[in-house]
Amino acid sequence: MQPASIPTLTPHPTPGYYLRPRPQGFAAHINASPQNLGAVRALARDELLGHGIAGDAVDSAQLVLSELIGNSVRACGPHVPLVVEVYVTSYGIAVNVHDPDPGVLPTRRATALDSAEAESGRGLGLVGLLAPGWQVRRSAIGKQVRCRVPAEPGWG
Repeated sequence: MQPASIPTLTPHPTPGYYLRPRPQGFAAHINASPQNLGAVRALARDELLGHGIAGDAVDSAQLVLSELIGNSVRACGPHVPLVVEVYVTSYGIAVNVHDPDPGVLPTRRATALDSAEAESGRGLGLVGLLAPGWQVRRSAIGKQVRCRVPAEPGWG
């Protein structure tokens, strides 16, 4: 019997971006930057569409992903090392973001989602709408924000 192969990190042409394939998705180890956010959003779209997920659910997952990465950057600073996981499950799309600061937890502000004056503060409200029941857990890295975006898998 041969040992199971361990997925390896694959360097990306963009500095600070390493990809680890996983069943039905990926884990990306990134340093937060606009280039890496764009690369991980594009990868999420390609992976999810490739697994038959409908476009509206893919858009929702991308928005959740962007909000979680933005929260980590606000909490920990620019170029923070993150682990971003996106994968399809039997109950939808898992979007998880790990950052190194277990002490700074995301908190939802009282900003109304339809406020015309607010310039920020709606992100976690949107995450709550698109991924009900999101949660924060301590992890070996620091903390992990776990979300599940409802979607029908296209595994026919």
